[in-house]
Amino acid sequence: MGNLKEVRTRIASIGSNQKITSAMKMVSAAKFRRAQNAIYTMRPYSEKLSEIISNINVEDGVDTPYHETRKPERVLLVVVASNKGLCGAFNSNIIKEANRRIEYYSEPGKNIELSMITIGKRVTEFFSKRTAYVTDSFDDVLDKSSFDNISSIAELVMTRFCAKKYDRVELIYNKFKNSLTQIVSTEQFLPIVSDSAKADNGGKQQNDYIFEPDKQTILKEMIPLSLRSQFYRVLLDSLASEHGARMTAMQKATDNANELLKELKLTYNKARQTAITNEIIEIVSGAEALNG
Repeated sequence: MGNLKEVRTRIASIGSNQKITSAMKMVSAAKFRRAQNAIYTMRPYSEKLSEIISNINVEDGVDTPYHETRKPERVLLVVVASNKGLCGAFNSNIIKEANRRIEYYSEPGKNIELSMITIGKRVTEFFSKRTAYVTDSFDDVLDKSSFDNISSIAELVMTRFCAKKYDRVELIYNKFKNSLTQIVSTEQFLPIVSDSAKADNGGKQQNDYIFEPDKQTILKEMIPLSLRSQFYRVLLDSLASEHGARMTAMQKATDNANELLKELKLTYNKARQTAITNEIIEIVSGAEALNG
């Protein structure tokens, strides 16, 4: 009976875990729907604004510090992950990509000063313990993902870039595709890459915009707004990816628990049947011995 007791304990334990993973899946599903609606609403606006900015020719004397291209001697990596685990390979994929970029900029002969801003406790804890690159961390912003909170981080990065503390800024995050697919992406945030070079090389032609009142005024207003919107979109992408990954992971965990419970219940029933059969045999054998 000791074996039966052990199996019953395992069944109860797995049943409890199944209830937890099922509840977490439902919570993640609710958060995922909100995050999905947010990114689907924000993405067209952000992408169109970025397209307009990149199509503006800034090579005719217009002063735009965000377009200033310098030799990349100081590079900032903004790494976005999550505060919690139980979301599959969501965090580990970001850590791998960040390490890949660190290795790239640390190659002999490049002499690049590398800095890192982390968003998400998982990457903050990982890189703070293993490297000295982390200068700032903004983990709490994931719990209060309003435009004002997120754009303040973008404003900090933009100010430091204009002050020439950084020569290049890259964003590393999970781009949302659907609940099952997250694409690990690295985007150049600053300096802004204009599409004028593409047009010069036979690529798509720039749109002939009419500026009112003038290009200088428009750029001063639109470029910071575009950069803040891009940063906000990246955080929304990451949040939607996180909840989608966690929902999928909890669904798989629940399904695995179901399969394991089926196997354990079958094992329990077989063991119980064997124990009953043995007891019957003992009773019959004892009765026959008494009769003999």
